[in-house]
Amino acid sequence: MNSDKRENIHNSDIPLICQSCEARHKGVCGALSPVQLTELNKVTTRTAHEHSSELNVIHEDQGHYSNILSGVVKLTKLLPDGRQQIVGLQFAPDFLGRPFSNQNNVIAEAATNVRLCSFPKNVIEKFIKGTPDMERRLHKQHLNELDEARDWMLTLGRKTAIEKLASFLVLIVSHIDPEGSAQNENLAIELPLKRGDIADYLGLTIETVSRQLTNLRKKGIVEIGAKRAIKIVNFDRLKTIAQSENV
Repeated sequence: MNSDKRENIHNSDIPLICQSCEARHKGVCGALSPVQLTELNKVTTRTAHEHSSELNVIHEDQGHYSNILSGVVKLTKLLPDGRQQIVGLQFAPDFLGRPFSNQNNVIAEAATNVRLCSFPKNVIEKFIKGTPDMERRLHKQHLNELDEARDWMLTLGRKTAIEKLASFLVLIVSHIDPEGSAQNENLAIELPLKRGDIADYLGLTIETVSRQLTNLRKKGIVEIGAKRAIKIVNFDRLKTIAQSENV
């Protein structure tokens, strides 16, 4: 069965709270049976976190895992001297945590307002061991994250400033508005990172990020709104720049 294909949301065997949840349809919970979902639902908690909230404690035992229901999570590594580097972003319905690992090795912080569905570590690890499809879904997510990390190494190491910024915008649109990205124009989004964080993530200065946003605006590719609002006027041209091709 196609993992993206939705089951009947009116199935009375599935807990009501899970019926329309994107993590069940597209995330790891889609591998669980109604009986397993019912068992998991008894021990889950749903929480809301404001942007900039820390979602875990680095190097401490993790007692739970979470599905991201909405929002964007920023993953950060901490250097011994206190400096931080953004090393990744996670989006709904990604799985947050490292199964069968005792400690977190990255700081997870809410880049936007975030909603999580959390469950005890021991319960989810039991399901992983007994549900091959769930293990495969987690494995696939981790492989996708590895592929994205390798692509990002290429972006940081070889692309120009405008190509880096275009790659970042394509990444954001593709994750937070995948259906809209297929329409190729007039995609209104809110950037999940402030310009200082974007600069950190891209290995640029804030001034360079601002200049390249202006450059994209002058090319007729984006329109810049108030605060973090931005409209992608021509997604095809943005992708062309991100792929290091001249326009």
